[in-house]
Amino acid sequence: MSVLDMSFTTMVLPKLLNMFLTGNNVISYRGCMAQVFFFVVLMVTEYFILATMAYDRYVAICHPLHYSSFMSLRICFWMSLTSWSLGVLDGILYTVVISSSTFCKSNEVDHLFCDMKPLMLLSCSDTHTIEMLILGPSAVIGFVPSVLTLVSYIYIISTILKIHSKEGRHKTFSTCSSHLTVILLFYGTVLGMYMRPKSSYSMGQDKVFAVLYAGVIPMLNPIIYSLKNEEVKKALCKIRNQMLS
Repeated sequence: MSVLDMSFTTMVLPKLLNMFLTGNNVISYRGCMAQVFFFVVLMVTEYFILATMAYDRYVAICHPLHYSSFMSLRICFWMSLTSWSLGVLDGILYTVVISSSTFCKSNEVDHLFCDMKPLMLLSCSDTHTIEMLILGPSAVIGFVPSVLTLVSYIYIISTILKIHSKEGRHKTFSTCSSHLTVILLFYGTVLGMYMRPKSSYSMGQDKVFAVLYAGVIPMLNPIIYSLKNEEVKKALCKIRNQMLS
């Protein structure tokens, strides 16, 4: 997650800040395709990393005695490697499909970075074919980790509800509350950005979601996870006491 958050911000924000500061809004064709590639890689990888983390919480809560065997260092390594490999493969597919298009309508990308939707609006090729080539793998890539995450949390919530004491339920739920918050932010932004009907499509709304996705959410994720850290809590209490005094 740390690598993903840092990569999202370094992929978009430095170039964006340079455009704001210098007024030079030009990006090369290769640079544009590189943004498409890395954006897809990071987005797909995050799907699977979040699903892996959901499975981790499922094992920790539903099968705590077998946690060390189900989530050994070796298994974690291979799950992480698989997540990144699928992201890279999907990034290559998207980039090849997009780069094979002919762009002749304009050389202005009406977006904060090179994303698929604004690029397809500039394409003179058959965008329907491109959309179908992208839609099939996207449906599978999005569906599989989403279902794994959903099923994991169904079992987690079911297990928590079986705990008799209120304190026990609260303590158990607190172990996955940070991850659940990140999931809601991630899927909420993705659904708002890519799953809207064409009749309500707005480039302005896409730019807002892009800022949330590439800048705000990666900044919030460390804060969300750090709030469960006792040292961070003590530091925040210390700062609060100093401000009050």
